[in-house]
Amino acid sequence: MTVAGAEQIKDVNVRYHDVAAADYDAKWGIDFGDKGRRQVLGKLRKALGTDPESPFDSALEIGAGTGYFTLNLMLAGLVREAVATDISHGMLATLSDSARSLGLKVRTVRTEAERLPFPDESFDLVFGHAVLHHLPDLDASFAEFERVLRPGGTVVFCGEPSRYGDRLAAVPKRAAMGVSPLWRALMGAGARRNGHAPTSEEAEEHLLEMSVDVHAFTPAQLSGFAERAGFEHVRVRGEELAASWFGWANRTLESTAEPAEVPWAWRQYAYRGYLALQAVDRKLLEPRLPAAIFYNLLMSARKPG
Repeated sequence: MTVAGAEQIKDVNVRYHDVAAADYDAKWGIDFGDKGRRQVLGKLRKALGTDPESPFDSALEIGAGTGYFTLNLMLAGLVREAVATDISHGMLATLSDSARSLGLKVRTVRTEAERLPFPDESFDLVFGHAVLHHLPDLDASFAEFERVLRPGGTVVFCGEPSRYGDRLAAVPKRAAMGVSPLWRALMGAGARRNGHAPTSEEAEEHLLEMSVDVHAFTPAQLSGFAERAGFEHVRVRGEELAASWFGWANRTLESTAEPAEVPWAWRQYAYRGYLALQAVDRKLLEPRLPAAIFYNLLMSARKPG
């Protein structure tokens, strides 16, 4: 990728995440209670293949956003001291506000992943959630992750888009769009109306959101970045198959209807069904099927030492 292309990617990511920061937690259902801790601990356990042996004394999050992973790991007692990085001032400001409200101390640093402003061997854990697919230069980034980790330290990334899993998820989306008129008739919901004209910020966010995702990974590609940087014991797992199909079908159906007219009973069915299928994925499908077909990928590795 050219330098100009890399700079353009970074600029779009900064603009999108600054605009989206204020409503980001509400939009994505980010939670700092029991539910949020269960989600984060489950993803970490799945990526590592086991429970962490002990809490991490010092941790660095890459692309921390509003703090979904950092703050929940601290609340769960798995991280004692944390540094949260991002290239968006807006995201880090929201993270700091949430940390204060939760009684947590987190250092925030605005920086790029390819040039981390920390000394060698500073952290026991480097991690991130849904961030690698935004980074233009992943080889340079993984070299930095390896540099700032102490010998024997751990790197973990969760929620990264799977190339084939994303393509498979297009199937339920297309099917749901085809049956959406019948579904709306059964629900007694009208077709979505334009409603109000979007504000300039809403319009900008919508346009930028379509441009911030740079990569989708195969398991081999994702593990390759870690291996080339010198990591060992590289592990890649898949997450969500049945749940993602179910979820995307339902989201597609709901997107065609006026939100206020979607029945409460349907929303409860969709939410509880999604949780039930997550359990099916976790217990039956994820341990048995190839990681490449799942919607998300999770990766962990260790620095020799």
